Amino acid sequence: MVSGRPYVLRVMGSGVRRPKDRIPGTDFAGVVAELGRGVTDLAVGDEVFGESLRGFSWRNGGAFAEYASVARDSLARKPAGVTFEQAATVPTTGYITLVNVPAERLRPGARVLVNGAGGGVGAIAVQLAKASGAHVTAVDQGRKSGLLRGLGADRVVDYAIDDFTQGTYRYDLIVDVPGNHPFAAIRRVLAPDGLYVLIGHDDFGRAGHRWLGSLPRFGRLAVQSLRNRQLPRPTRAGLGKKEAMGVLRDLLESGRLTPVVDRAFPLAEAEAAMGYLISGEPVGRVVLTV
Repeated sequence: MVSGRPYVLRVMGSGVRRPKDRIPGTDFAGVVAELGRGVTDLAVGDEVFGESLRGFSWRNGGAFAEYASVARDSLARKPAGVTFEQAATVPTTGYITLVNVPAERLRPGARVLVNGAGGGVGAIAVQLAKASGAHVTAVDQGRKSGLLRGLGADRVVDYAIDDFTQGTYRYDLIVDVPGNHPFAAIRRVLAPDGLYVLIGHDDFGRAGHRWLGSLPRFGRLAVQSLRNRQLPRPTRAGLGKKEAMGVLRDLLESGRLTPVVDRAFPLAEAEAAMGYLISGEPVGRVVLTV
């Protein structure tokens, strides 16, 4: 959304020639400063975290600011044992993970692989799978191996050294964040009744189709899913934002989900923070503080 790439995002709500909403950011954590009409279950001074946009929306959300105005359903109370910095990293990546990764596939003894395990969605997927009792293989850069083992991964693969699609393991679930392997290669390491879930991170607009990003690939997989049980079928049913925020709060409070923050920047250095994030250097999440 910040770069406007792939260009299809511009006609999906972010603004064709310039950002429709100039202030970036969708995730936040903070203190309630004012309540709208009809909000009775929160009070001024309550500590909360959430998203500034409803559902999935391809536009800037205005969270890089001192104050943000948001819908009540997009909020949850921040657990006391979780810092504001940690809580602010969870809403969007957590929502994406909950919506896309079938809970019934996360079960004791399941063999789960997460490709891109050191990023936002990947780190949450690793922790949810591990909390369910699954055996988790985490794939990412070698320098993130310490982070991944700390998140609970049973096996860590450095993609620069080993290609997991050439291995002998067979997985019940593969969560693929970057989408840097074709499905034909992925199938070699999927169990016959395994499931492949593509998240599709386009590396901040640098990967994928210039105009359409990963959309053509998602379209092909959707068609294939009609005759291939190893792919999830498209469905409109899913977790609502209010319910998802409640689930994420419970996960944080119980310790099943522990966000790792690499570095915090002051709000005035938002540009530097974005540059650091895009560089690929962080081992953990990047946050802005006010």
